[in-house]
Amino acid sequence: MSAKEATARIKINALLEAAGWRFFARDGAPANIVLEPGVSIHSTQLDALGNDFEQVGRGFVDFLLLDARGFPLLVLEAKAEDKNPLIGKEQARRYARSQNCRFVILSNGNLHYFWDLERGNPYLITSFPTPDSVSGYRKITPDPQRLIAEPVGDDTIVLTQRPNYASEAGWRNEAERPGYIQANKLRFLRPYQLKAIHCLQAAVAEGKDRFLFEMATGTGKTLTAAAVIKLFLRTSNARRVLFLVDRLELEEQARKAFAALLSADFQTVIYKENRDDWRRAEIVVTTVQSLLFNNKYQHLFSPTDFDLVISDEAHRSIGGNARAVFDYFIGYKLGLTATPRDYLKHFDSSKMHGRDPREAERRLLLDTYRTFGCENSQPTFRYSLLDGVKDGYLINPTVVDARTEITTELLSEEGFVVSLTDDTGEDQQQTFKQREFEKRFFADATNQLFCKTFVENALCDPISGEIGKSILFAVSQNHATKLTQILNQMAARMFPGKYQSDFAVQVTSQIADAQQFSINFANNKLLGSGNFIATYKTSKARVCVTVGMMTTGYDCTDILNIGLLRPIFSPADFIQIKGRGTRTHDFRDELFDDAIKAALTAPRKTAFKLFDFFANCEYFETGFNYDEVLQLPRRSDRVSDGDSGDGGDSPAVAGGAYEHLGNDNLASMRVEQITAEGMKIDRMFFEHFEDTVRGNATIVQAVEAGQWDRVIDYVNREVFDKPAEYYTLDKLRRAAAVDRRVSLREILEKVFGLIPRFKSKDELLEEEFAKFVADAKPEDATAIPAIKTYFKAYLTSDRVRDIIESKHYTDLATNPYFSSRDFKAVPAKYRTLIPDYVKDYVSLNQFAP
Repeated sequence: MSAKEATARIKINALLEAAGWRFFARDGAPANIVLEPGVSIHSTQLDALGNDFEQVGRGFVDFLLLDARGFPLLVLEAKAEDKNPLIGKEQARRYARSQNCRFVILSNGNLHYFWDLERGNPYLITSFPTPDSVSGYRKITPDPQRLIAEPVGDDTIVLTQRPNYASEAGWRNEAERPGYIQANKLRFLRPYQLKAIHCLQAAVAEGKDRFLFEMATGTGKTLTAAAVIKLFLRTSNARRVLFLVDRLELEEQARKAFAALLSADFQTVIYKENRDDWRRAEIVVTTVQSLLFNNKYQHLFSPTDFDLVISDEAHRSIGGNARAVFDYFIGYKLGLTATPRDYLKHFDSSKMHGRDPREAERRLLLDTYRTFGCENSQPTFRYSLLDGVKDGYLINPTVVDARTEITTELLSEEGFVVSLTDDTGEDQQQTFKQREFEKRFFADATNQLFCKTFVENALCDPISGEIGKSILFAVSQNHATKLTQILNQMAARMFPGKYQSDFAVQVTSQIADAQQFSINFANNKLLGSGNFIATYKTSKARVCVTVGMMTTGYDCTDILNIGLLRPIFSPADFIQIKGRGTRTHDFRDELFDDAIKAALTAPRKTAFKLFDFFANCEYFETGFNYDEVLQLPRRSDRVSDGDSGDGGDSPAVAGGAYEHLGNDNLASMRVEQITAEGMKIDRMFFEHFEDTVRGNATIVQAVEAGQWDRVIDYVNREVFDKPAEYYTLDKLRRAAAVDRRVSLREILEKVFGLIPRFKSKDELLEEEFAKFVADAKPEDATAIPAIKTYFKAYLTSDRVRDIIESKHYTDLATNPYFSSRDFKAVPAKYRTLIPDYVKDYVSLNQFAP
């Protein structure tokens, strides 16, 4: 046995042991028979395998894994480290068949493949499955033909909810049928949802096992997913399904939905609430973030635990490292997303730069399509907002593009220029852009005008006549507080005695019970029921002012107005926010007065208004067809020194960027070598920061809820750059003493004990390379060291990237980090594949020192 073969065996032994397999020794000599923990094997069973029980026909089994009864379960074919494990494929197949084994693992100690001989091709895995998991996986015999041929009608869910519905009188009587359906909450698939299932079956017929449904917000992705789950479970192509969501509050929402639709046949559990008995359920719901912490998915589950993995809001939940969760599990994969690629159609990737937020969205979309096998950027099934509008299931917005003079200047190329005189009497100018609104640029008059424009032009409830239920999106929590106060003051003047500061409610993570507020708003009982008509159930509160809540997954069909009182730069955020208003609604459902019902001429929601104060629609859709543009009063004078434009005081400007163009001189110099632990003051600084955030109830609550966008936004606004401690991200990075640029989220995860330590640059490089290998699947195992060297050099060295991109390869001759010899050792196709891969899927910022 060569040294490389021996090294591979040592690694394989360790991996088997870590997965819970135990080695059996005969006559004191170790054998490559592997058993489950606590299982013994009888000599008669050994004799059945022959005197040398590794020998089968011509050749020897490297590892034979046995089930709980001591019978052959899995053949593991080991190869030397410098050989591709796939070269042992046919040899392993022969061994497996001789032992009546269905499963094979092919490994060289570094690369591993799991192969179900009854299903298809070997699947790259990153860890070995446990004995229990393989034994459970064996209970399912996949049959793609049954999956393809299984009839799926529009009543597939109803047949689970109420199997004998077609023979019941309430259904048979057409006059009673609508009431019967509503009373029993029966859910029939719409034509496009049924088409999605049929498209998936067609994809299976083409040999595919990954699918992507791109369906606009409000088109029933969860109902469609339930039909897919039933199809797989009913045809025995899955015994257990993993349903991944991207927010904590969506776990319970998904569980309730599947329980309402499928509980008669299948059990649904949330993983964290059923850590000990989740294997008894057919549907397991969890957040992808909870699995990513410390790579918990590798410790909690085996690759064979789930036969179908579904990602809700796939565009958000599989980006970056989250894709590793999907690739970890063997089996079918389905992604659900409401974010279409069309919203990047005006983005020119050749002119991209690191600060363009659409570049991050582009990478996420590429990741989404690639993860779900849609290399041509065409999903398995697409149903757009326009499709939904055309078919009468969704509503397009009426866009109110309202720009004040100030926001017009903030949005301009020149920005909003403020002229002032400083303390020395010198004239100064300060320029602001839209990103700085309510961050460094504040204008109460603008906020007043926003709210006035909204309340005077909002759509009204067709039954009560009051302003329709609305959601306004603010820049920050402080901005939300201001807007809420302004709206309540206006409502008090416009509707005397109707609202006692209950017209508008702030719903942000700072507010106690904010999540319950959002639920109550959807259920029409936020701050009580409306007091305009006693027989009409609608919230007394008419407007929710939020920042990041009430976006994805928030279902409130009677929303009539959406307000964008902030600039938005993420296409995904824009689509999700707009989607809160696109659902149809019948207002009679909440009315308990038949006389009023009969008198209504327009009881259905046919429109909603999208108030856009920062040209967000124009940003995402050049030439957008605006249905309504309000002409707002223009201020006659520009804000300048001594004149605010409305008779007020001149503006006060503090802080801001400053560029010193004069000379500078060195006054003194001191040299101190800082160790890996950093300076004591840095360590103390970090500890003080830990105390600060741990003692903040808002941050603690948001972290516990997994609301990381809100946590990071809050820390940036409310903790950083304050006079007392003056915490900054740069200072915290220096205090962390890591050889790369850690993110704020990593720092907060460390503070709250969600990660034990910061990963080093090399650890992250190894993780990224493992993902690249899983994606590219190099066939020549001997070339992997050279490919890895090139991959790491390209990620970490600006100079190497410049040389490769400019094709000045001769400059590598003098490069100490990556030489010409290193480059020549890289197979030709990877010389261009790696730069393209990095450009599309890897953020270089995390590797900066």
